[in-house]
Amino acid sequence: MVDLHQIGIVFGSLTPPEALPSGARLAEELGFGELWFSEDCFFTGGMSGLTQLLSSTSSIPAGLGLASVMTRHPAVLAMELAGIARLHPGRTRAAIGLGNRHWLEQMGLLPDRPLTTVAETYDAVGRLLRGDAVDTPTSQHHFDDIALAFPPQSPPELWIGAVNERALRLAGARADGVLLSVLASPTYVRWAKRVIASGAQEAGRPVPRVTAFALAAVDDEERRAVDAVRDAVGFFVGAEAHTALVTRSSLASEIAERRATGGAYAVPDHWVRDLAVAGDPDTVTERIGALLDAGADSVGLWLFPPERLSVTMRQLSDSLAGPAVAEG
Repeated sequence: MVDLHQIGIVFGSLTPPEALPSGARLAEELGFGELWFSEDCFFTGGMSGLTQLLSSTSSIPAGLGLASVMTRHPAVLAMELAGIARLHPGRTRAAIGLGNRHWLEQMGLLPDRPLTTVAETYDAVGRLLRGDAVDTPTSQHHFDDIALAFPPQSPPELWIGAVNERALRLAGARADGVLLSVLASPTYVRWAKRVIASGAQEAGRPVPRVTAFALAAVDDEERRAVDAVRDAVGFFVGAEAHTALVTRSSLASEIAERRATGGAYAVPDHWVRDLAVAGDPDTVTERIGALLDAGADSVGLWLFPPERLSVTMRQLSDSLAGPAVAEG
């Protein structure tokens, strides 16, 4: 049985900014365990999105997933997170990571040493949030006696968004939590959790919490649900084919063979079923359970189609936790 508190709702590029408050409030009322805001360039800014989620709700934790280490100076990132954490103590978390390579290339911001930049930024942001002064330049950013004027009394959780082995090991060794990208199949999550645990063991610390994002659609008619996420699965398979999300999945060989033929190709149903959470309520419950059994502590659902967001959240809540909240 899946506990509704192990399920989060992901907001981001599919949700217009003005729809965030009502969506966040409904997710909290229905009993979901966490909210996430995905900063996708060039849709809605992560800080304004995260602030909307937190200011529209009363107790549910909300996270930014993720903030690129290149689109803001670490001191500015820490300053923004500190203000949000002071306004919403104990509820704020933020995952940092490299971010989408294509977007970084569009802005001329792709670093030469991505993993080093992630590690250095993580350490600098963490020190600033704890009230320390940072005076040591990193490979990518300059610091000259920088300290926050208003560090939070309770620093927000600082997570790392990771995909491949070295980044997962780094996250296990340092982060408060680890955020896994969409396309995180049970096979991938099982492998990633082992790598994260290995990094934590080497650092002599507990294994951090792991949240897996998932493209998701729920419909009494399974075909409609599968079709709702098919294009998104195809897009991300193309974008992530070179990463462990695909190469460590059970579909690795099949996807490689299909892509090697070149040209356009249809995304088969079984790819959607393995790489997303789609189907009728019972099937979706089973798929979420498989991700949790594989090692995720929670699953963040990026719900499709966007125009059915409220309906889908109510359907999930009703099937997992009893009758949904009545329309207000």
